Amino acid sequence: MKRIILFLVTNLAVMLTLSIALSIIFSIFGINSQGMGGLLVFAAVFGFGGAFISLLMSKWMAKRATGAVVIESPRNATEQWLVETVRRQAKQANIGMPEVAIFDSPEMNAFATGANKNQALVAVSTGLLNNMSKAEAEAVLGHEVSHVANGDMVTLTLIQGVVNTFVIFLARVVAGFIANATRGNNNEGGMGGIAYFVTVFILELLFGVLASMVVAWFSRKREYRADAGGAYLAGKTSMISALEKLKYSQESKLEGSMMAFGINNKSKMMALLASHPPLDDRIQALKNAG
Repeated sequence: MKRIILFLVTNLAVMLTLSIALSIIFSIFGINSQGMGGLLVFAAVFGFGGAFISLLMSKWMAKRATGAVVIESPRNATEQWLVETVRRQAKQANIGMPEVAIFDSPEMNAFATGANKNQALVAVSTGLLNNMSKAEAEAVLGHEVSHVANGDMVTLTLIQGVVNTFVIFLARVVAGFIANATRGNNNEGGMGGIAYFVTVFILELLFGVLASMVVAWFSRKREYRADAGGAYLAGKTSMISALEKLKYSQESKLEGSMMAFGINNKSKMMALLASHPPLDDRIQALKNAG
């Protein structure tokens, strides 16, 4: 319930902010909101705006959604090891020291997020710390640090912004075409206001599925790069061992962008929408790497 309320409140705030920004842009630049240019601006503001606001809020949202507690001052040997390991890997990857956090979950999981590679967040679950060896956990941390060093969060946000813009724009263009095509010569008939918005909603869902395939494709590619980065920072053997342990463990239940590690997608029908490649493929890719 907490996550649902947080999601709804955040999205309402984002919609309000973007609506105000859109009104200001139209007013300053004198853009006709009814024309094709106005539609494109509308689509871009909501497409990119929503994606970038989500990115900027990602650390805040992640901490509250998972209950992750940032290690301000290590209280035990495990926390000390975590902080020192991330500090060493961050230095090797040439990024700023991320915040390091632990969240309570029986699943073996970890995630990295943040809008800036020098001010990121790397978090691991208690389940991962309890079930993996230090070498394996170090490889997981290396995977997450590599996500940050590769700028994956920003790149994914840019891609998401582009596809969001096209989905919003094309859905309204096609809905407008359908409305005009079903309108008689005397401008009677055709889709009314409610029918138009229902058509836009349906088209956004359809185009959104296609757009999600593009985003998912990039997400799968970035996992292979992060695995290679984890192998570089912690050793190939440790990275493979961590993935093999994840393969035989219960799948993570974390949702959305925080499903940053160890997702084993088994459904072939959902393969094109999967954000992570099958663990078998990831393991084989590491074994085949020189």
